[in-house]
Amino acid sequence: MTDAPLLEIRNVKKYYPIRKTRNGTDLAVKAVDQVSLTVNQGEILGLVGESGCGKSTLGKAILRLHEVTDGQIFFHGQDITHLTEKQMRPFREKIQIIFQDPYASLNPKKKVVQSVMTPLDVSGRYTKEEKLKKVKDILNEVGLSEKFLDKYPHEMSGGQRQRVVIARALINDPELVICDEPVSALDVSVRSQVLNLLKDLQKERKLTYIFISHDLSVVEYLCDRVAVMYLGRVMELADKKSLYAEPLHPYTKALISAIPVPDLHSKKEEVILQGEVPSPLNPPKGCLFSTRCIYADERCREEAPKLMTVETIDKEERRVCCFRYQQSEDRGKTL
Repeated sequence: MTDAPLLEIRNVKKYYPIRKTRNGTDLAVKAVDQVSLTVNQGEILGLVGESGCGKSTLGKAILRLHEVTDGQIFFHGQDITHLTEKQMRPFREKIQIIFQDPYASLNPKKKVVQSVMTPLDVSGRYTKEEKLKKVKDILNEVGLSEKFLDKYPHEMSGGQRQRVVIARALINDPELVICDEPVSALDVSVRSQVLNLLKDLQKERKLTYIFISHDLSVVEYLCDRVAVMYLGRVMELADKKSLYAEPLHPYTKALISAIPVPDLHSKKEEVILQGEVPSPLNPPKGCLFSTRCIYADERCREEAPKLMTVETIDKEERRVCCFRYQQSEDRGKTL
């Protein structure tokens, strides 16, 4: 990995305006709110959280499928936040996405060869023979033979369709791939195969992944670092080993405690979250998690904690958004 981050996200916000209230203020869904992250070249960063926490919206905002409301996105140090569609074209080759539903992301009227070749058609740099060779090579790399060239999506299994989607994402040799829950729509029997394929491709091609998932066991297997999101904000950010061994934020503890354990006799403490996730239209005044946290006090309900760098018992630095780890200046500093 290089010292300079491949991707840097600075205070990104993505709001969806709904309507104006009676007093004239704008009412909006805060899907992503003041998120700052860096992604290093060659690493796999996991984005986890409950449904509706903003992780998929953030992934699509990075690719500029959604325009951000505020903040900046840097790729290789260049600000791509407000580039035109024409200016973004070379960056789209370097930043690709794998969607959750492989059937929905493939054109049912196009054969596999046409779907996988589309990015090459857009680039306009290859002859017909070169494009066909690249399609055959990438299909072989994802574990599909040439007999799949003339198949339609409905003629393949879910795992095979997802391999086609992966091939299409990688055919232009991207550097960053956003994996938006790429195995959640697959049968359990093929999930491990696709995960191992993604892991092998990442090593062989020296790819960088942002892996979005609600399945923390999958994230533990695949990722290097993990960002835990709740109501559009990052609650905790740490390397995988530290996060799973010693989760700090109460929300992270609850998510990790819910991971199924194969051993029926294992005495694992389970943290049960009380209540429903608040509406992003009307989030809590103080800490976003205060309405469901057993440790919440008056300060938590009135004042919003900031994402801070803290030093844990094992001297590992991590970021956490919780007053329990921000009692004094010598314990944490605002990033």
